[in-house]
Amino acid sequence: QVQLVESGGGVVQTGGSLRLRCASSGRTLKSDIMAWFRQAPGKEREFVGAVNWSGRVINYEDSVQGRFIIVRDAAESSMYLEMNSLKPEDTAVYYCAARASSIYSKNYEFWGQGTQVTVSS
Repeated sequence: QVQLVESGGGVVQTGGSLRLRCASSGRTLKSDIMAWFRQAPGKEREFVGAVNWSGRVINYEDSVQGRFIIVRDAAESSMYLEMNSLKPEDTAVYYCAARASSIYSKNYEFWGQGTQVTVSS
């Protein structure tokens, strides 16, 4: 089993930045693809971005491209989501996910509990 725990959420003003962390433990594999998703109130869960085992191959959703950066730290078994130039529409619960067939897949085997990000206007 794999455990994923997100942290770093909070309230930030429009244009601000936040850094989320996903800490993995359990039967994790360094080769696992990891990803961030988000879900806003009343909306379906949305893919944010995914990273491969090396951290050098990354797929971002168009709306966050250029503003969000995914960083993978294999030594810490962690993944980070650096969010910049935040907008009110980025408000959502952000989830970490692990183990998929590719960085373009939306189907992941393991999920964290989520962390709330609120961007005030």
